[in-house]
Amino acid sequence: MEAKTLLLVVAAIAVMALVVMLILQKSKIKNAIESLEKDKKSLEEKEKILFKEAKIKALEELQNDRDALIEEERERRQEFARQEQKLNKREDILESKIQEYTDKESQIEKKKDELLEKEDYLAELVLKQTQELERISGMTIDEAKKTLLEQLKNDLAQEQMLLIRENEAKIRETSLEKAKEILSTTMQRCMIEQVVETTVAVVALPNDEMKGRIIGREGRNIRALETLTGVDLIIDDTPEAVVLSCFDPVRREIAKVALEKLITDGRIHPVRIEEMVAKAQEEIDKKIWTEGENATLEMGVMGLHKELIKTLGHLYYRTSYGQNVLKHSLEVGHIAGMLAAELGANEKIAKRAGLLHDIGKAVDQTQEGTHIQLGVELATRFGESPEVIHAIEAHHDDVVANTIEAVLVKVADAISAGRPGARRDTLEIYIKRLQKIEEIVNSYEGIKQSFAIQAGREVRIIVQAEMFDDLASSKLARDVAKRIENELDYPGQIRVTVVREFRATEIAK
Repeated sequence: MEAKTLLLVVAAIAVMALVVMLILQKSKIKNAIESLEKDKKSLEEKEKILFKEAKIKALEELQNDRDALIEEERERRQEFARQEQKLNKREDILESKIQEYTDKESQIEKKKDELLEKEDYLAELVLKQTQELERISGMTIDEAKKTLLEQLKNDLAQEQMLLIRENEAKIRETSLEKAKEILSTTMQRCMIEQVVETTVAVVALPNDEMKGRIIGREGRNIRALETLTGVDLIIDDTPEAVVLSCFDPVRREIAKVALEKLITDGRIHPVRIEEMVAKAQEEIDKKIWTEGENATLEMGVMGLHKELIKTLGHLYYRTSYGQNVLKHSLEVGHIAGMLAAELGANEKIAKRAGLLHDIGKAVDQTQEGTHIQLGVELATRFGESPEVIHAIEAHHDDVVANTIEAVLVKVADAISAGRPGARRDTLEIYIKRLQKIEEIVNSYEGIKQSFAIQAGREVRIIVQAEMFDDLASSKLARDVAKRIENELDYPGQIRVTVVREFRATEIAK
């Protein structure tokens, strides 16, 4: 019983403690709520104060901006007023100038009227003087003009020829010796062999029995060789020899090498012929590359494109008028380089352009176009400089040479082609050139006779003495030389000599 009482007492005490704790907790919550209410009221008051301050500050900034705008507007108005004042001043100045010009214009009109009156008076005076002069001289104005112009024309022509002769004499004295010295020095320094153009090659045979083996059974060997090489084999009565005929020198050389190999080997049949032609083709390709490379090394030209070197090597088998084109190109390069060295021009460009000036001849038989057009195209495609391309384009006067190196290449080309023995003309071309020279000379009036001599290197003209004096003879020689330059193509130079002979004969009785 006592235990239960004790438990009830303990429970009552616990309940009372719990109640006390709840009362204390409620009191704390109430105090916290009251504190929050106070903080809320304090924050609302601060918010009102901050709002008022922000409103006041915004009003102040608005007022400041309004004042600044007012000030800016005032300054702009002042600036506009100043500009307006300046414009007014300028307008006043312009009006005053317009007035001045108007006054001057009226003065000019008055002076113009005065000048017109004076002009009429002078014209009347000149007319009277002219009529008086016509009466005194017995000639009209037109007749007097014609007579005066004819006299002036004769006087000027005579003075012109005298000046030409004087200038030519001076030029010969000063430039001829120098030109001879430069050209002779250059030509003496350059020695390059030339070959004679031909379209056939002869292959020696060990004996005449080899001809039958070359022909083969029913001609199969000779047909195979001609088909593979594109060369005609001529087997005739010539002892121990076979003639190869072809206009393409490379094909002719391949056929020659292949045939020599077959003769040495002794086994001649279509399969072996095909093998030997292929080997000969390889050898000739190597030879072409070697010749092109040797030419660039000999000339000292570096940096050429490989295709240009190979194309240059093809010129080893190309001839023009009996002159080997590769040797001719080397000669032109050497001469152009030496001329450039003598004159202080660019020696490297002159040599390079001289070596490449006929590069188009390597492909002109297989492609359309002149060798100049093809050469310019090749040089442009493989990155040559504009100076070299221009020299190639100008060496036959297709365009005007506007660089000293281009002129030197043209001169070197003429020297190489024009020196004795360098080229071989056909008889037909030679005769046509002589006839054309004499035709040009005989087209002038007063020509008694004309002779093209020294293989067309000189033309002598015999004129009628009563129709030409010394000055007219000099003019005739000059005119004929110019026409020959413009109308003919020829290597080297042609001398024009005019002969005027006067004979006086009397008989003593």
